[in-house]
Amino acid sequence: MSRAADRLRMMLNHLDRPSFCQASSTSSQHAAYYQPHSFRYTLDNDILSPEQRLSYEENGFIVVKGLVSEEDINRFREMFERICRKEVKIPGLIMMRDVSNNRSEFIPDQKTVSKLQDFQEEPELFRYCTLPQILKYVECFTGPNIMAMHTMLINKPPDTGEKTSRHPMHQDLHYFPFRPADRIVCSWTAMERINRQNGCLVVLPGSHQGILKEHDYPEWEGGVNKMFHGIRDYNPNHPRVHLEMEKGDTVFFHPLLIHGSGMNKTQGFRKAISCHYASSECYYIDVSGTSQENIALEVKGIAERKYGLDNSITFEDTWAVRGRLVQGDRINM
Repeated sequence: MSRAADRLRMMLNHLDRPSFCQASSTSSQHAAYYQPHSFRYTLDNDILSPEQRLSYEENGFIVVKGLVSEEDINRFREMFERICRKEVKIPGLIMMRDVSNNRSEFIPDQKTVSKLQDFQEEPELFRYCTLPQILKYVECFTGPNIMAMHTMLINKPPDTGEKTSRHPMHQDLHYFPFRPADRIVCSWTAMERINRQNGCLVVLPGSHQGILKEHDYPEWEGGVNKMFHGIRDYNPNHPRVHLEMEKGDTVFFHPLLIHGSGMNKTQGFRKAISCHYASSECYYIDVSGTSQENIALEVKGIAERKYGLDNSITFEDTWAVRGRLVQGDRINM
């Protein structure tokens, strides 16, 4: 058994015990293990290994290799291509393009689409959010009552030279008007081999233990894609990890984890599919007067224009219509 596993099992064995345990002089170096410990970011279950649980607690993410089958990924890819060719029309779906391609003529093809957002009404893509092997891990972070709240299929394009294929460093919680943050998790699956050349995810381990920071559009010379808000102030010297992944690998990460992605320096399109989940016991909050107010106003404006609604729509409303129960009971959300 590894040292990490030993450490975790020792912690688990001494939960809820008195804060002081006598130790002999020969075992004094292990006295710290006998202090009470509670796990904030993960829940008791038999799915996560001791090493995985410790890693998520300390770093804010874990990668599970080969979690989604090649067959499923190919099916998701096929539906993505059909949507891009406009062979099917999906209610509520947002089809996004890279800002560097905004001036080009639109041709129905996947090469002009950088992201599909809010695909909850498309059964084949939404099937990703209901995969049993995904949900069994999600339950480790949210508990048994699970809502799928936000869906994306990302098709990071080759960079045009304006560096717009980058995604600024950010925290996903900036976009969410529901809490608590510790009962929210993202599942992000590579649809092909992803590395530094085609713009893999970059994460700052341990940053999930901080607070939600102020976000806004970065001042990039080549422009910034719609709703690509970034953190205004973070420590650029914080250690980084580049998550190079194989097709089917899945990373689960906390909504406060600071992350982004680099440019796609290849000629191919880097694809990934993701869903943000929350416990249905989470609750909505009013973000007025907070650092999230800028994204709330932007999202409300988009919804009002897209659906012809008046300004009575709330930021909470825009999320309530997206959420879908995928396991257990719907309680608050």
